Amino acid sequence: MRPLPVLTALLVVAALYMALIERDALLRFVGLAANATTEPEDEPEATRAALVRVVALRSRAVEIDSRVVLRGETQAMRMVEVRAETSGRVVSPPLRSGAFVTAGDVLCQLDPGTREAELEQARAALAEAEINNSAAQELRERGFAPDTRAAATEAAIHAARAAVERAETELERLTIEAPFDGVLEADTAELGALLQPGSVCATVIELNPIKVVGFVPETLVHRVRLGARAGARLVDGSEVAGEVTFVARSADPQTRTFRVDITVPNPDLAVRDGQTAEIAIAAEADTAHLLPGSALTLNDAGDLGVRTVDDDGMVGFAPVDLIRDTEDGVLVGGLPTRADVIVTGQDFVTEGQQVDATYREPGT
Repeated sequence: MRPLPVLTALLVVAALYMALIERDALLRFVGLAANATTEPEDEPEATRAALVRVVALRSRAVEIDSRVVLRGETQAMRMVEVRAETSGRVVSPPLRSGAFVTAGDVLCQLDPGTREAELEQARAALAEAEINNSAAQELRERGFAPDTRAAATEAAIHAARAAVERAETELERLTIEAPFDGVLEADTAELGALLQPGSVCATVIELNPIKVVGFVPETLVHRVRLGARAGARLVDGSEVAGEVTFVARSADPQTRTFRVDITVPNPDLAVRDGQTAEIAIAAEADTAHLLPGSALTLNDAGDLGVRTVDDDGMVGFAPVDLIRDTEDGVLVGGLPTRADVIVTGQDFVTEGQQVDATYREPGT
């Protein structure tokens, strides 16, 4: 008998036995084998399918130009309305607006009227008082006049001297002079105009040097220092440079910003008062992350920050300081040198949640 047909017959009988008699055991064996081969592959897929998918940016801190950028305007160093201190009619021809004046130039000359006569009268009264006082002193020394008479004549001298000083001051007030070098913002008082105490004779502004004034947010005020170099670009495209001469210690109660003054030379008076300016103030070198503005979010406490993801896919929250806006995004500080920042889906996850993160490099 040949062995091959016999072996084949035995295998067929064994297969039929297992299929018919030991069917349940065979199915259990096949099921366990299938589970052993499929579960290691299917379980991670199912777990990942249940996680929220986000996109994270592998951000690295870069050194940024050390500037604090503000919006502001130019302001005259000084602007004064020169007013009359006495009444009188203007007898000098007016100076026209735009004229340059130096300290001491006559802006308005008033008619003296009877003030010169009043001064002469006061001087005569003073001379009389001095004569009376000399006579009283001599009589007192001889014992012919009481001390009270001598004291009265001395008081009369003091009163006469005060009257002379008032008359002289009144005459001086008739000449209204420029308090400093500057430019007339408007015509001086017209010839023949009657000025009363407090009436405006002229408005003088000082434009050299000139101030550029801006308001810095409280998050950036610590980066501005007195004496720091600064520049400004005006709306007409011209640029000026100077240094920080004032940083406010008290914030504006409405905007919570701090005033910053920059003093700029203006010898040709090309910069006018009230021009809009973009200010850049030099500050200490710093590093920052360039992120999309949409990546910024708030936590439950209202803190501004970004949501990050670690290598295990766990979400975290990192507060940031907004440095400034750029055309390519926002520059923020407060993050470590390397940070994986969620830029898509950050508003749908919370701190401590595990996510399925897809990463991209900056610029992609």
